[in-house]
Amino acid sequence: MMTENLINSAESRYNSLSEKREHFLERSRECSELTIPTLIPENSFTPTQDFYSPFQSVGSRGVNNLASKLLLLLLPPNQPFFRLAIQGKAKEQVQEQPQLKTAIEKSLAQIEREVMGKIESLAIRVPIFEAIKHLIVGGNVLCHLPKKGTMRIFPLNQYVCKRDGDGNLLEIVVKESVSILGLEPEVRDLVLQQYNKEDAKSETSCDLYTHIYKLPNKKFYVCQEVKGIKIPSSVGEHNEDQLPWLCLRMVRVDSEDYGRSYVEEFIGDLKSLEGLSQSLVESAAASSKMVFMVKPNSTTKKRDLAVARNGDIISGNQDDVSVLQAQKFYDLQTVEKAIGRLEERLAYAFLLNTAIQRQAERVTAQEIRYMANELETAMGGIYSLLSQELQLPLVSLLMTRMGSKNEIPKLPKGSVRPTIITGVEALGRGNDLQKLREFVAEIGQLAQMNPQAVQMLNIGDLIERLATGHGIETENLIKSPEQLQAEQEQQMQMQQQQQMVETAQAVAPKVADNVTKPRG
Repeated sequence: MMTENLINSAESRYNSLSEKREHFLERSRECSELTIPTLIPENSFTPTQDFYSPFQSVGSRGVNNLASKLLLLLLPPNQPFFRLAIQGKAKEQVQEQPQLKTAIEKSLAQIEREVMGKIESLAIRVPIFEAIKHLIVGGNVLCHLPKKGTMRIFPLNQYVCKRDGDGNLLEIVVKESVSILGLEPEVRDLVLQQYNKEDAKSETSCDLYTHIYKLPNKKFYVCQEVKGIKIPSSVGEHNEDQLPWLCLRMVRVDSEDYGRSYVEEFIGDLKSLEGLSQSLVESAAASSKMVFMVKPNSTTKKRDLAVARNGDIISGNQDDVSVLQAQKFYDLQTVEKAIGRLEERLAYAFLLNTAIQRQAERVTAQEIRYMANELETAMGGIYSLLSQELQLPLVSLLMTRMGSKNEIPKLPKGSVRPTIITGVEALGRGNDLQKLREFVAEIGQLAQMNPQAVQMLNIGDLIERLATGHGIETENLIKSPEQLQAEQEQQMQMQQQQQMVETAQAVAPKVADNVTKPRG
């Protein structure tokens, strides 16, 4: 693999790998045409050309709706989508020294907030939303997170890739058009030397190839080429978990270099809906056309009828004039019913409606939580692959970069690992919370028969688990056992002091009487 890549230039590798991509690219363009035609245009498309206009909008609405909901799952607002967990030897040390656990968890929570702040400052949500739309329609997208600037998105028609049998990434070649004036001076001069004087004056852009491939030491080699000339500043190596190029797939198929799209699974319904919608529009236009016919050699003159205004008086016979109109009302009703059934199926597939959603001015918080739960359940399978190929690499990359810039403390290698807490994982926490609630409710029922049932519960641990299930930070919110013991001791001291005061108040009159009472 390494020898092959060193011999062949990035351009030749791109052309060689493009053949396997062609089938997936054609399918993605077909899906794009029926949903959002601007996502994946033809290679020959120019800015002056018009895109295809679908006769239905269900595909576009479905893709945008599904992309918005997936974005909320991947990058939920106002809360982190991951947690940092201690592992390895560090976990054993914490277990041996429980007093360190609170301080470590506080530090990890601070790192989580710093990473989320970095994500917000980079404005990653906008390119991620575009990437999700490409995944839904085309099934594949390439994301690049440079050291400076925000994330860039490359659709399937701009890159090729190669994977092994297990789906692990081996090679990526990206093709993009750049301005010659934007190249490094020494590279620009070498590129212009390949043109004659006339062409050099007219040429303003050239193809830039970025070649990424895996080395035997499990690192990735990255370089950029223009006209076979390697750009020196672009050459570098990255660890596997720190690669800034994220090659994403929607639906994984074994032994395939590219993924399948979500729209492809419903392409039959979309094609049928497009054809019926076109027929309905054209038939409705034909049915709405109305033509007046006049009998040949009749007393009614066609010119008089054509120029007559409303209320005019003309000479003629009413029986000489008839109206020609297509009588296709019942046929159009059949088409409309078929379209309605297709729209219903597609609305269910793209989560355009929810069974529990009701039209009301005020929707309860419980209904909102239920809808969120239904959404995560429906999108769990799609979300699983994205959590492994997008969320975890993104967090690892940002933590490495922030650690090198001292924006967050440097953590010992292998001591901390990020875990995703949204999507399927969030469902697991939600199920645990529901089971915990049911358990407490059953204990409450037993307490009505035997009050000792409640005494068997560890209230402190129960409160901690409830807070964890809700994703609430318990620091400074729940009292520690030491605080509770100190408060109990303080309360006992106050009670003792109060008893002493009350005793003194009760004894004082008797002592006064004894003192003032005459002796004898």
